[in-house]
Amino acid sequence: MTQLQQGKAGPKVVVLGAGSLFFGRQSIWQMVHSPYLNTGTLSLVDTDEGRVDKMAKLARMVAAENGVPLRVEGTTDRREALKDADFVVLSFAKDTVKYRGLDCAISEKYGIRMCSGDTIGPGGIFRAMRELPVIMECVEDIRAICPDAWVINYINPSAINGIALSRYAPDLKSFALCDGLHMPHVKRNYFLRTGIIESKDEYTEDVERRFDFRIAGVNHFTWLLRAEFDGKDVAPLIAESLRRAAEESTDGGDKGAKSLYNDAIGYELYEIFGKIPTCVAHTKEYVRYWQGLGVSADSIPPLSIWETEERYKRHEAMWKQVDDFVEGRRPVSEYMSLFGPDHATDIIENMVGNLGKPFYVNTLNKGAVPNMSDDAFLELCCQVTMEGVAPYAADVMPRGIRGMQELVLDTHELTAEAIVERSFPKLRRAMMTDPLVNSIGDADRILKELIELEKDALPSHWYE
Repeated sequence: MTQLQQGKAGPKVVVLGAGSLFFGRQSIWQMVHSPYLNTGTLSLVDTDEGRVDKMAKLARMVAAENGVPLRVEGTTDRREALKDADFVVLSFAKDTVKYRGLDCAISEKYGIRMCSGDTIGPGGIFRAMRELPVIMECVEDIRAICPDAWVINYINPSAINGIALSRYAPDLKSFALCDGLHMPHVKRNYFLRTGIIESKDEYTEDVERRFDFRIAGVNHFTWLLRAEFDGKDVAPLIAESLRRAAEESTDGGDKGAKSLYNDAIGYELYEIFGKIPTCVAHTKEYVRYWQGLGVSADSIPPLSIWETEERYKRHEAMWKQVDDFVEGRRPVSEYMSLFGPDHATDIIENMVGNLGKPFYVNTLNKGAVPNMSDDAFLELCCQVTMEGVAPYAADVMPRGIRGMQELVLDTHELTAEAIVERSFPKLRRAMMTDPLVNSIGDADRILKELIELEKDALPSHWYE
C-alpha cells in the first residue's frame, strides 16, 4: 500500500525523463494548479544532470510564485526518486530527433514514407528497440522499490510499450497514454464540427450528456465508431466539415509533415470505410494509400517525410523558453497562463481526487469492442480510479477497419515479444508483418542498416 493510500497529504509523482519538454513543462503546470496534487511531491528524474536541475529549478519557481507547498525533487538517481512513489510516469527518449530522422531517411531510401516515424513502420519498431529495454529496466526498479505505484507509460510507440508492460509486468498497475484523445476537449471539438453549436461556450453539461461519442482502436489508429446527438447519427455532419475544410487548405502550416492534408485524408477514409479516423496525423502513416506506390494519379500527394532539422529548431526554442524563465529574462508569473492541463497529470488528479471523469487510455479491451479479443490492447474511454482501469462499452469495429487493426496489433505484439525476448527471428517477423513493408529484401536491408547506424542507442545483444 502506498503512503497516499495511508493518508499522505498529497501524492508523490515521479517523472522518469523530466527533460521531456512536451510533458515536463505541462506536468509542472498541473502539479502546481491542482489542489489534489500541489500538497504532494513532484520528483523529476533525467540522465542529463543539467536538464533535470533546470526543470527542478523552474518547478520550484512556479510553485513559489503561486504559493503552493509542492515539494520538488530533481535527481539523476532513478532508484532514489522511486522511494515512496505513488505514480511513476515514463516519459523519456534517447536523442529522439536524431534517431527518428535516421529511421525515416533509411526507410524512405527503400520506399517507405513516414511522416512521424515513431509508432508504425520501421520507425515504430526501432523506437521500441531503443526505449523498451530501458522501460523494462525501470520495471525491475519499480518492483523492488515501489511495487504498489501506478506506472503510466507516456513513451511512443505507446501501444508496444503498453503491451509489454501488460504482458511482462502483470504484477504492476499500469496503462499507456497518448495525448491525442485528451478529454473533454476532443469530444467538444468534434461536436463543434457538427455545426449544431457554433462556439465552445455553447457546449454545456446538458449538451455533453446528449452527445453519445465513442472512439476505439489501436493507439494512433483510432476511429469514431459512434457519434449520435439525441439518438441521431451526426457523423455525416462531422465528415462534411472535414470535406469543406479540405477544400479551403492543405492544413499543415508550420506544423510540418504530420499535419499536411489531414482534413482531405480524413474525409477520404470516411468515404471508404464509413467511419471517421480520429488521429489522422498518424493514421495516414498506418495505411498504404499515400506511400507513393500507385500508378494512377491521386488528388492527395504521397506523405511528406518527418522533418528532422525543423524538430531540432523546435526543441531549441522550447529550451530557450525554459532558460528565459529560469534566468529571469521572462517573469515566472506568466508560466501558468502559457501552459495548461496535461493528459497524464489530469488522470492522476482524477485518480487522487476520485473525480469520476472519463479518460481515453491504452489498455486491454475486456469486451469494450465486442468483436475484438479481450486482450487486444486498444485506446478506449475508461473509468480510471486508484482501484483500476475499466473500459466503457465502445461499439463493434467495422469489417475492413478491424482487419487493419488486427494486423497492426500483430506487428506491435511481435515487436514487444522480440525486444523483451531478445529474438531476432521475431524482430524480422514483426518487420515483415508491418503494413508498410512491401519487400522482404528491402526489409532485411532496413534492419541491417538501422541496426548498424543506431549502435550507440541499441542494446549490445543485437550485435552478438
